[in-house]
Amino acid sequence: MKWFFSLVLLVIAADQASKKLAVTFLKDTGQSISIIPDLFSLTYAENKGVAFGLEFAPPIGLLLLTALITMAVLIYVIRSKDRSPLFLVPFALITGGGIGNMIDRFTIGRVVDFLYFDLYNGYLFGTYLSLWPIFNIADSAISIGACMLIIFHNKVFPDGNQPLQNHVR
Repeated sequence: MKWFFSLVLLVIAADQASKKLAVTFLKDTGQSISIIPDLFSLTYAENKGVAFGLEFAPPIGLLLLTALITMAVLIYVIRSKDRSPLFLVPFALITGGGIGNMIDRFTIGRVVDFLYFDLYNGYLFGTYLSLWPIFNIADSAISIGACMLIIFHNKVFPDGNQPLQNHVR
């Protein structure tokens, strides 16, 4: 469990440090820093909502919801007897990412985003569309952890309803 909490802290530290750099170097400039021309840039944005900027609750509601989900994940992991990396890593990523974004919601009332993949920007059926949202390290950790749970679902959550094999003849 020690390395579970170490990974959680590493995600939080990387997320918060990168957001501090984004605020320092991007917030007041109003400009993006192109890393890979026409594909990837560092672009400052603030998000009051959740994924893709969806706002379905006031900021305090999102803060409480994030805290509740994070606590539920922590309680689940602590109560579980599974200590395999395949079980702990996804939950550490999700927990660290949740706490990283929760820190932003608590301190400034919104989440700092700055990583932007320009996969498509333009008009589709008369509506301006940006295909990929601006995101941050916490969002990435949560997404990677969730994908790991989906991909390795049968190994992380083995089916306990399988009949026991009786090898007695």
